Amino acid sequence: MRDIRVIGDPVLRTPAEPVTDFDRDLRRLIDEMFAAMYAAQGVGLAGPQIGVSKRLFVYDCSNRKGHVVNPVLTVDDPAEVLDEEGCLSVPGRETGTPIYARTPRAAGVTVEGFDRLGRPVRVRARGLLARCFQHETDHLDGTLYVDRLPKDAARKVLLQTP
Repeated sequence: MRDIRVIGDPVLRTPAEPVTDFDRDLRRLIDEMFAAMYAAQGVGLAGPQIGVSKRLFVYDCSNRKGHVVNPVLTVDDPAEVLDEEGCLSVPGRETGTPIYARTPRAAGVTVEGFDRLGRPVRVRARGLLARCFQHETDHLDGTLYVDRLPKDAARKVLLQTP
């Protein structure tokens, strides 16, 4: 099983490359990503979080499970929602578990991309699923949730990381 990369690893700050081959290797990678996400008890996982700089993520959140390759995120409802958010790649030094902070996100989004076979995928989301999609898409752009926090809140989180 692939290890989850943690804050400080350059792959987490590098924009991911588009997926070009929808082949057996991609299908295997998606399966490995689900396994890593479940092992870490997460609800979403992006390629860079396991050291693969490819634009894809998996999720199992709000009774919805799936994956999106080469996602494009559109904000449908820009109303800001502040809620607790954590990240498998931002673990606490003492606990090894995600550090949570109230993070602003848009209330509603649509993500479009492709499935493992190259077929179009389109999912509209609100609530926790919308937050998950925004969080995972950020990973593909080299952004972590701490980048969206006010300076003092980000510093408080970062002081707890390894």
